[in-house]
Amino acid sequence: MNRPLTALFAALEALLVAAIGVGIPLVPLTILWAVQYGLQIDWVVFWRAAADIWLLGSGVDVTMTLNPAIAASLGFAGAGTPFILTIALLGFALLTALLGVRAGRRIVETPHHRLGILVAIGTFAVASLAITLSTVFASARPSIWQGTLLPTLVFALGIVIGEELGRGTRADARPGRIRGWFAQWRPHYRASAMVALRGGAAATSVVFVVSALLVAVLLLLGYAKIISLYEGMHAGVLGGIAVTVGQLAFLPNTVIWTASWLIGPGFAIGTGSSVGPLGTSLGPIPAVPILGALPTGDLGWGFLGLLVPVLAGFVVAIVLRPRLVRELGPTGRAPWLLATGLLMGVAGGILLGLLAWISAGSAGPGRLVDVGPSPWLVGAYGALEIGVAAVIALLVGRPPRTG
Repeated sequence: MNRPLTALFAALEALLVAAIGVGIPLVPLTILWAVQYGLQIDWVVFWRAAADIWLLGSGVDVTMTLNPAIAASLGFAGAGTPFILTIALLGFALLTALLGVRAGRRIVETPHHRLGILVAIGTFAVASLAITLSTVFASARPSIWQGTLLPTLVFALGIVIGEELGRGTRADARPGRIRGWFAQWRPHYRASAMVALRGGAAATSVVFVVSALLVAVLLLLGYAKIISLYEGMHAGVLGGIAVTVGQLAFLPNTVIWTASWLIGPGFAIGTGSSVGPLGTSLGPIPAVPILGALPTGDLGWGFLGLLVPVLAGFVVAIVLRPRLVRELGPTGRAPWLLATGLLMGVAGGILLGLLAWISAGSAGPGRLVDVGPSPWLVGAYGALEIGVAAVIALLVGRPPRTG
């Protein structure tokens, strides 16, 4: 495959990722336009809505201005004035990143893969700019520079990960740039850093697996209330499908918020509200069906959730300890084990804090400007819980030093 074909292939991969991302909300909205509204409304309205949803999925700020009737029905102070939506529907960002990984692995198989990666990222940036410009409207105006940059960064992250993963499938494969950089470190530093990074990521993954299971349980337990909220919306079958698609895009946020609940700080659904392991205090909230799964009142067993990150850090450190001990050898082991455990907590805290940060934001006017967990508290609590447990686990069973 020569250079022009590689560039064309990469450009088509990028356009396909953007088309899939916008197409997921656009398809149900177009069906809604054709069936429920009888083609009486300009289809461009639904295109703009789908594009805005996709842009929100990558964290693009969208300035909204509600008409007086909708503003009055919300009942929140300040609903009639323009407000900024900053909360990301992370399902779309996750989809873009995963499709970017797929594209990166496919492009790295071509002879001129570096050119292909540059072309793919550049094409996606142009497509993001075009989509953003097509949605600029008086009632909903996305940030043009964010609409160009943020979706492209999400796609580029997936491309880079896909490139690293795809290098191993090439016959002439060399170590990836990141792996090659780590290979130049001193053995003790490399072993400690690798265990800390892997341990922090693994402990964070365990917390999110438990969070996802807890979300599933809460959805089952709150099924009746969720159905009643669907019925209260009077959206019809097609409208219900559109609402469900939006909630599925919001599901990663829900899992992250549940992880914040398990760690301790919890999260907010509006200014002055709190959803935590020791109790829930909610004011007026939107009638979104998925919110029917929220626990209410004081939970006598809520403190048990705090054991999840502690046990995750402890178990992961126990699993990784033998390899670290072999790498370090008998000399100076205790300080390295201590440092590795602390770094594992720092790595886990940073990951948890970053995920809490990207999952929170402004979800509407008035008190809804504050929705989600506090990234600083989540990161600090997570680092402390995982780090202390990891240090204890790594020091358990340490043989006495000789000599």
